[in-house]
Amino acid sequence: MIRSSLRLSQLFLLNSIFSSSSPSIPLHLPSSSSSFSTSPKQPSVFPHKLSHRDWLSPNEVINIIQQIQHPSSVLAFLHQWSNRKDYKPNKEIYTLVVSRLAEGRLFDDIEKVMLRIKAERNFRLSDEFFYHVIKIYGNVAGRLNKAIDTLFDMPNYNCWPSVKTFNFVLNLLVSAKMFDVVHEVYMGAPKLGIEIDACCLNILVKGLCQSGNLDAALKVLDEFPQQRCRPNVRTFSTLLHGLCENGELGRALELFCKMENEGVCPDTITFNILISGLRKKKRIEEAIELLGRMKLKGCYPNAGTYQEVLYGLLDTGKFIEARDCMHRMISEGMDPSFVSYKKLLSGLCKKKLTEDVDWVLKQMVMQGFVPKVGMWKVILRCMLSGNEECIDITDEVFEKFVLLAKEDGAA
Repeated sequence: MIRSSLRLSQLFLLNSIFSSSSPSIPLHLPSSSSSFSTSPKQPSVFPHKLSHRDWLSPNEVINIIQQIQHPSSVLAFLHQWSNRKDYKPNKEIYTLVVSRLAEGRLFDDIEKVMLRIKAERNFRLSDEFFYHVIKIYGNVAGRLNKAIDTLFDMPNYNCWPSVKTFNFVLNLLVSAKMFDVVHEVYMGAPKLGIEIDACCLNILVKGLCQSGNLDAALKVLDEFPQQRCRPNVRTFSTLLHGLCENGELGRALELFCKMENEGVCPDTITFNILISGLRKKKRIEEAIELLGRMKLKGCYPNAGTYQEVLYGLLDTGKFIEARDCMHRMISEGMDPSFVSYKKLLSGLCKKKLTEDVDWVLKQMVMQGFVPKVGMWKVILRCMLSGNEECIDITDEVFEKFVLLAKEDGAA
């Protein structure tokens, strides 16, 4: 009975919040689950309880905000609650308010909340809170300028950003290809008390490479020791990818040597970038050699590594070596691509290597790929090319085969 009375007192207290001089707010609380719901006859039973229960704890406020069905009502509730004597906001409450407003895509209201917090100055916020707000502006609202403004406005809330929050903003800008702004934000690090780390410099390298400014990206390597940082494998992999994509394989190989000389161990991604660059330049022998070096360093190739080598062998007409490479892939549990099957079958058929054609075809079907009509035609003609009795009827046999294949759903 006592617990029931307390719940009813909470009801009347909540009613007093929303029946004050401010306009009424449609909270739309669920009647079945809310502890503030009651029957129409009960409101007049305990009016005197209001004078004994003039307090809402932070947990009770959080509970109310969570139960508000429509985010558009959250700001109005916050306004009316702020007029009460027991108004005592904290980080958890405002984090929830911002989340609920973001849920309703009410980003202008989030700005109002931030202005209210700045004006009140009656509690301290953490870097985590601002990271949350910036993430909403950047990833949900698409308001990158507001994300930047919030970052640089943090000291006005008596809170200084962490390098994690700073780097998050930099990465947002790189992803949005706002490369000019990236440099401006980076130069503003001292104002925010940010101590630059390797992650921050890697983001700069990434942005410069994506913008095509490879020379500037390479110069960032000189910035690492000045910031008491060391470039890592991610730094070099990003630079190597940019150089290879730009066709500057020579500079990429020089940088790879520098990387090893500085004691930075390449990983699978690093090797894959270089092998792909060598393949595009048709330097497949060097790619195979690099594959061997990769294994000696204890860095194990993945499907992408073998696939690049396989494409290189196929592009240079080395079909026997390509067959062996494909066999190695399959034996190690890796699946070649449909394109590589198609190219290898075509090459083996031209060389009339029927046994190899049979093996590749079986592997292809086992992997779930079905040869197209044009491929079947090439395969059949290869298989029948050694039979003089069938040379003249190859087209006829092929047409019958296509009809059978269509009936089986294979063509």
